[in-house]
Amino acid sequence: MKDDKLPRTTGDQLQDFASMLRLIATSLCLRCQRVTALPLNLRPCATLSSAENQQTVEELYNLSVDIQKVRKLKGWVLHQRPAYTKEVADLLKDMGASGSIIAGILAVHPEAVLCHPEQMQAQRELWMSVCPNQKDLVGIIEKFPASFFTSSSHHDNQQNNIAYFQSLNLNKRIITKLMASAPQSFSRPVEDNEVMVRTLQQAYQELGGEEANMKIWLQKLLSQNPFVLLKPPEVLRQNLLFLRDKGFSTAELLRLLSKLKGFVTELNPDSMRRTLAYSQDTMGCSEEDLRHIILNCPALLYYPEVILAERFKGLLSAGISMSQIVETPTVMELTTQIVNYRIHQLRTHGYEVRTGSLDVLNGTKKDFEKSYEKLQLRRERPIFNPVAPLKADD
Repeated sequence: MKDDKLPRTTGDQLQDFASMLRLIATSLCLRCQRVTALPLNLRPCATLSSAENQQTVEELYNLSVDIQKVRKLKGWVLHQRPAYTKEVADLLKDMGASGSIIAGILAVHPEAVLCHPEQMQAQRELWMSVCPNQKDLVGIIEKFPASFFTSSSHHDNQQNNIAYFQSLNLNKRIITKLMASAPQSFSRPVEDNEVMVRTLQQAYQELGGEEANMKIWLQKLLSQNPFVLLKPPEVLRQNLLFLRDKGFSTAELLRLLSKLKGFVTELNPDSMRRTLAYSQDTMGCSEEDLRHIILNCPALLYYPEVILAERFKGLLSAGISMSQIVETPTVMELTTQIVNYRIHQLRTHGYEVRTGSLDVLNGTKKDFEKSYEKLQLRRERPIFNPVAPLKADD
């Protein structure tokens, strides 16, 4: 016999709805508390006050720091106690930083004032173990303040990672660059970096790389993309297996791995499959031709279809043929705006890209300016004929 269920009244439904709202409100309050407390993880001993720390505000003002910028972007720092504004300024000044540099650092990274003086001194000594001089260190702090003013809990990991990379005989300049641009790779356990470095070394050797050149190869890879260390090793293996299945030989894979400048770990088989299919369909080439194009322009592997479509359209609209693009695919690395500007500059000096080589478009701004200057000189300088009689005044 089935139990009869009583019909739910409107009052019951409203009570359930009110309970649900209370649950959501409680959840949101707890979440907001966690978000508010997040910056305090940097300083477990710091306390958050409802009023600004006037001493901090005055000291920052005396250092010509943009207080309004700090309030707008990281106002929570001004409510912290204790703060060590004077100590931070004195440390930077002792390293040779000017007043304007100190003000700039504290404006973009005011959290520095929450760093204990002992921790700051320990960081200074740690960085000087790989930095050539204090002037260079000040330059690094100016560009990457968050990498220098870190939690004291990371100090041991930083030391261990520095020792590990030094054991690989990596250049100190490379180690410094890694610490500055990818500080996460130094704040984590050294074992994590050891696994990724071994994976890179094994891939290099399995693809036929010479042992004698491995250190230089690794240095280039890490300097070109310091974040490669933060990627799972499995990503590298999967991407190499995918490219091998696409017909790239061992030697070609090594060349590609080097040319991708460490960005091979930013890819995944699905995105590469779509990108390769789009490029082949647009250019109307064979798989063998496509591999040759990719080897010349590996960037085609990691540009999404929407960017490739925009750049193909821009080049074709400028009068460049698809056969020219296939012949010089590296032109796809340039944005449409840059291509149009360079084409305009070249045409003002009589060079027509529709009938000439696209190589002149390629390269960095500096490379292009050199090519442009050569064309300009060639146009302005008359061709000298050594057998023609010289004109003499009558």
